[in-house]
Amino acid sequence: QVQLVESGGGLVQPGGSLSLSCVASESIVRLTAMGWYRQAPGKQREFVAVITGGGTTNYADADSVKGRFTISRDNAKNTVYLQMNSLKAEDTAVYYCKATFLTREYWGQGTQVTVSS
Repeated sequence: QVQLVESGGGLVQPGGSLSLSCVASESIVRLTAMGWYRQAPGKQREFVAVITGGGTTNYADADSVKGRFTISRDNAKNTVYLQMNSLKAEDTAVYYCKATFLTREYWGQGTQVTVSS
């Protein structure tokens, strides 16, 4: 059982930046992938970004987050990050971290990101 704890959310003005962290309870080196998802009020949870065990990254559709968000990992700290720049009001959501090990999925409790002036 992998436990995930997200942090770094908060209130930020449009155009601002936030960096989210997701700390795993065990080594992330053995995990298949780790990713970020988000869920806005009244909407379904959606994919944001993923980084595989080999370091390959993938992002949601270009118009949504690619070019503004960057996913990275620090294996020594068992942590995955999501750097979010040029934030927009539509980025407001609860952001969740997900770890995948073979066919198993583990989710964190989420961290709220609110983009508002």
